[in-house]
Amino acid sequence: MKWLLIDGFNLAYRCFHALPELTRADGFPTGALHGWVKSLWKLIDLEKPESTLVFFDLGESEERIALHAAYKAQRQPMPDALRKQIDPIKALTRAMGLAGIERQGVESDDLLAAEAVRLAAAGHDVTIMSSDKDFAQIVGDRIRIMLPPPSANPRLGWRLLDAAGVQEKFGVPPAQIADYLALVGDTSDNIPGIDGVGPKTASKWLAEFSSLEGVIARAADLKPDRFREPVARDADRLRLNLKLTTLNLSLPPVEPEWRTPQPDELLRLLDGFEMRSTAAEARQRYGSAPIPVPAVAPKTMQGELF
Repeated sequence: MKWLLIDGFNLAYRCFHALPELTRADGFPTGALHGWVKSLWKLIDLEKPESTLVFFDLGESEERIALHAAYKAQRQPMPDALRKQIDPIKALTRAMGLAGIERQGVESDDLLAAEAVRLAAAGHDVTIMSSDKDFAQIVGDRIRIMLPPPSANPRLGWRLLDAAGVQEKFGVPPAQIADYLALVGDTSDNIPGIDGVGPKTASKWLAEFSSLEGVIARAADLKPDRFREPVARDADRLRLNLKLTTLNLSLPPVEPEWRTPQPDELLRLLDGFEMRSTAAEARQRYGSAPIPVPAVAPKTMQGELF
């Protein structure tokens, strides 16, 4: 069975920044809404999944905040125009018949990754839609990442990243991504690496010493030698970094409540947001065509469902 797992806020931010500031006649912003629906259709057309799950955050990770109070503290608040579109995005997602997952105090990255690994272990094929590099650590034979078109070069289109692609992009295999991020740091999550250590140095060390712990154990042999003292001195902080960059794969199953598309509700929403071209496409897509039924039995989700 083929699954598509969507990193919700990652896609929502991309849609918000990729499209012009479209508004309804009364000034309500709709740019992200246009991008959201069109992107989901595009991804489903590309991947043809039998089931799709959309994951959103409900606050920050309580576990990571307890480890590192400054985790993600540098991030700017969500733009007001995007914040206004989040509930409509969720309403559109429901009307499209897609299951939405969110759980208080648990980062959606962990929920998504744990579910992806669980599905792959059960023999399913999984595509993760996200530009978040953390997911590279779980890429394998049955898990791939669908990268959105880069804003600097949108003509590249959507790109699939497999294990060989991870090695090419980062210089390390998926199993070493968390160690790699612990060394170079992750500015998007406010995780400081070793000052001056970039991708080439980190990948070279991991190729030679296998893991972050191996790098720390051989700090006295590191090259360039100017990094020997900082790595030895900051060993405990690097170990903390590794805890922050490692996805939590031990979370319980999300077990979503499956839905089917609601064309009338979807069209009502699209018309209400004055999304005329998107509504026209929805009429073509859903019209009088048979409504697809999920390929798994309905379940009740353990946790929140949007």
